[in-house]
Amino acid sequence: MDEAGPCYSFGVRNPRDDGPAGLVRLVATGRAESRAELARLSGLAPSSVSLRVEQLIAAGLFAEEGAGASRGGRRPRRLRLSREAGVFLAADLGAHHARLAVLDLAGTPIALSELACDIAAGPEATLASVVDSMRALARAHGYGDVPVRGVGLGVPGPVDPATGQVVSPSRMPGWNDFAVRDFVSAHAGAPALVENDANLMAVGEHRHSWPGLDNLMVLKLGTGIGCGVIAGGRLHQGRGAAGDISHVRILSAATVDCSCGHPDCLEAHASGAALADALAAQGIAVDRPSQIVELVADGVPQATSLVRTAGRLIGDVLTALVNFFNPDALVIGGSLSNAEPLVATVRGVIYERCLPLATRNLEIATSRAGPDASILGAGHLLLDHALTDTWIEDALTSAR
Repeated sequence: MDEAGPCYSFGVRNPRDDGPAGLVRLVATGRAESRAELARLSGLAPSSVSLRVEQLIAAGLFAEEGAGASRGGRRPRRLRLSREAGVFLAADLGAHHARLAVLDLAGTPIALSELACDIAAGPEATLASVVDSMRALARAHGYGDVPVRGVGLGVPGPVDPATGQVVSPSRMPGWNDFAVRDFVSAHAGAPALVENDANLMAVGEHRHSWPGLDNLMVLKLGTGIGCGVIAGGRLHQGRGAAGDISHVRILSAATVDCSCGHPDCLEAHASGAALADALAAQGIAVDRPSQIVELVADGVPQATSLVRTAGRLIGDVLTALVNFFNPDALVIGGSLSNAEPLVATVRGVIYERCLPLATRNLEIATSRAGPDASILGAGHLLLDHALTDTWIEDALTSAR
């Protein structure tokens, strides 16, 4: 789509379950599979639910088939989202690759792929390639004719939640103040949601693996270092910098200047990029964090020593945060989370240095959602914010 085309933005989520979007959301999440369940959960009269369900079926959003579970009496017909209701597209951008997905409107991945890309090529080229590749993925899996209801994008830098702009990123040359959300919306022709990748990982881990916990810290260790915070069961964004621990200053015998312009930030000493630089200085070349993990698994002493040092530095920073926030769990994800000596060192420092009350019931674990955590997070946020009464009413109007 031409960049000068229309831009879209998400409306304010309707928190009620009795609007059209609420009914669609109840079916999409699997909470309701029949008209009776919709009436019970929404509080609407059965006659009103039946009327709206018929309208949603006519609009191509719902399909009704087979027989659902009986609560006594005749078994009800089962409601589901129609294939023609639409899909979401999602992408998790890294420094050198992007993970792409097509999701159904419940936020469940239908198709996944990897795209090699260089984020240093700049926002326009990178984002255009990512959106076009997501569209191609949808076509390849038979969803080219299905409307895209929203696009979710994770980027490895701070994002202003009010504007969708990347602000002062460390490793994204040319991206500062770029209106990512507007560009993606225009290029995809659909509403766009842009979020820091660690924040999306936090949402994905929380909703997928830890739904019973209210307070969660999710650490992403890859080329950079990020942290997403779930507080009171919701993503805590602040003004866009919440959870950004990468530029906390640490104590070190040797001073290293960070890309932000300050000396001795955590990222300058303990990130995947920093470890790669340290290995290169010892004559060991690596291109990505996963190769550092392989060196550790192979017992290369230089790599093992470096990840243990990184673990101590990360643990020192997290100690203050665990004492301050007192989370239910600390989840460590990203490619470097597969380096067991690093994770073990982080865990040891926290349990040694934190207050006993802060760690008494604290669970420290590696990611359960795996490499798709950010994709799953994007799907959940799109489900929360893209299914609005506005576009569903538009679909109902178009069907009349």
